Amino acid sequence: QLQVVESGGGLAQPGGSLRLTCSVSGAIFYSTHIGWFRQTPGKEREGVSCISSHGGSTKYVDSVKGRFTISRDDNKRTVSLEMRNLRPEDTAIYYCGLKAGGTLTLRSEDYSVWGQGTQVTVSS
Repeated sequence: QLQVVESGGGLAQPGGSLRLTCSVSGAIFYSTHIGWFRQTPGKEREGVSCISSHGGSTKYVDSVKGRFTISRDDNKRTVSLEMRNLRPEDTAIYYCGLKAGGTLTLRSEDYSVWGQGTQVTVSS
């Protein structure tokens, strides 16, 4: 059964760091693009970062470039999002989604099989 589970969210102070992990089971992991998205109440889901099936390509939304780093471990079937220098505007529920190959994008409509999300709150 295909399953995606996000973990690692929590409370951080501005300038702090968090590491999110997306664990995937039941899918052909090595051929799947993985994306991290975030959503706040009343707003559409926003693409944050994604990594290609082979790990050679990544994308980031402009607001997190230089602060967030995405990586994948095919042996552990996980994708991590290392978040540094966090800002209050990074506060959101973060979701992990799967895309079965093709063009690597940050469009949420291109992804399926979402997890339940993990809350990230950046506040002093």
